[in-house]
Amino acid sequence: MTAQHPEPSPRPAALPGGLRASHDDREAVVEQLRDAAAEGRIDLDELDARLEQALTSKTYNELAALTADLPSGQSPASRPQLVITGGTFGASRGPERWEVPGHVIARGGVKLDFTRVECRLTEVAVEAYGEVSGVTIVIPDAWAADTSGTDPGFGGLTDKTTPDRLPGTPLIRLTGSGGAGGVVIRHPNRRERRKLDSNPTEA
Repeated sequence: MTAQHPEPSPRPAALPGGLRASHDDREAVVEQLRDAAAEGRIDLDELDARLEQALTSKTYNELAALTADLPSGQSPASRPQLVITGGTFGASRGPERWEVPGHVIARGGVKLDFTRVECRLTEVAVEAYGEVSGVTIVIPDAWAADTSGTDPGFGGLTDKTTPDRLPGTPLIRLTGSGGAGGVVIRHPNRRERRKLDSNPTEA
């Protein structure tokens, strides 16, 4: 008579926090840590240490430990986008304070002025389409811009920004097309600087 062996017990289900994390999971935590540093919640040394741990974390539990003391927030991609169309009479946003979403679309005859905003994002995607009347974008001296994804078009792309970006400040990632009117991105000119200096806290 053949001896009967007891059937093996089923393996216990893995706890959700013990599941393996994906590349996207790690990138989401990296983005949250960078936002926290930009908001002053963690210093740059701690940011570097946590980023290194995030990129080598294997499970949800390990990732969760890195952000347990931080408020959860939306990623730039999940924030609502702002669409501004200049049309015949033109349109502008700024220099008064305004809430900056993760994605801004500007079409023809638009001026975007970021000099008075308080932006907690590490990156802002701006689509600029010069069309007939052009688009002008003004960013603070401490910010930087990546214009490599922009098609100059007939009107051209004029980038007068410097690469001297301070830690914790946003990067403007510019895409779109110059169209006939062109796209200009720059830091404040003399007149704008005088207004900023005379009313540094103007709302």
